[in-house]
Formats: sequence, structure tokens, C-alpha cells
Amino acid sequence: METRQQGFLDSEPLREADEELVSEVNLNNSIMTEEEREEIQQELAKLEEEISTLKQVLLSKEKQHLELKQKLGITPLSELKNNFSRGWHDMQSSTAYKKTSETLSTAGQRTSAAFSNLGNAITRKFGDMRNSPSFKTFEEKVESTVYSIKTKVGGAGTGGSFEEVLSSAANASSQDTPTNNLTDSSERPC
Repeated sequence: METRQQGFLDSEPLREADEELVSEVNLNNSIMTEEEREEIQQELAKLEEEISTLKQVLLSKEKQHLELKQKLGITPLSELKNNFSRGWHDMQSSTAYKKTSETLSTAGQRTSAAFSNLGNAITRKFGDMRNSPSFKTFEEKVESTVYSIKTKVGGAGTGGSFEEVLSSAANASSQDTPTNNLTDSSERPC
């Protein structure tokens, strides 16, 4: 046979006897006597008065607390700073912070090593590239171009670096450009 558990989720509808029990429960306490009502109202008034008194006492204590802090020179800013320092210290001493710090430190070291290796590889590749035959050919073409520019601009046999040649070429081209010098109005033809 099945045993049935009774509870809130009974699937059987309420019977007549259950309905009578529900009707006997007085939810709004309307059967309260006038004396009971007056007694409860007095108790409520007494509680409200105590609450008001406690609020006044708390306000007085908070004022006294603030005055004592001011006498000690404790300002809201210094309290905030102390709370922040204390919180920062607590955070740094936590195991989660220590583990995270160690992990980030290790990651930073590995990243630094990777960048160092990358830089070394790039330097090596540039060295290899500079020693390659194609780069040598390119370098020779640049040198011959620089030499031809030097001979055209400064005449044959002038020396100097590439920057000097460019600078002299710029000076030569600026001297060839006509300038608009204003002359005195008495020297102008009419």
C-alpha cells in the first residue's frame, strides 16, 4: 500500500471539516475588546516614545563623537586616507593578491625574455640582410647616386656626407629661386 504524506502540496481538495477550521481563525482580530485595544495603543505609543528618545540620544552621541574627532585633529580626509591605507595593506597581505602578484611577475619576466629574444633575432636578421649580395648591390647604387649628386651640385671632387650634399643642394636651389625683395619706392620706376 501507498503511504501518503500530507503537506502544502496535497492534491485533495479541502473537505467540509477543513473549511470549518479555516472559518474559526480570526485574521483581523475584530473580536478584540475595547480594553485590549486601548492597552495595545498605549504600548504602541510607549514604543514610539522610546524610539524617539533613542534617536535623540543617538544624535547627541554622534555630535559628541564628531567633536572629539575634531579635538584630535581627525578630519574626514585623514579618516579616508587611513581607511584606504588599511584596506590597501589588507589587500596586499591577502593570499589572492600574493598569488596574482607572483603570476604577473612571472608573466612579466617571460614577456621581457621573449622581447629580448625577438630583438636579438631582428638584429641578427638585419646583420644577415646587410651582408647579403642584394643589399650590397643596393648600397653600391645609393653610393653612386650620392656621388653623381655631389658632382652635379658641388662640382667634381667635393667631399662630405650625404646630409651635407643634401644641405648644399637645398641651399643651391634656394639661391636659384627669385625672391621678392621690396625696394624703396624712390628706386622703383614709374
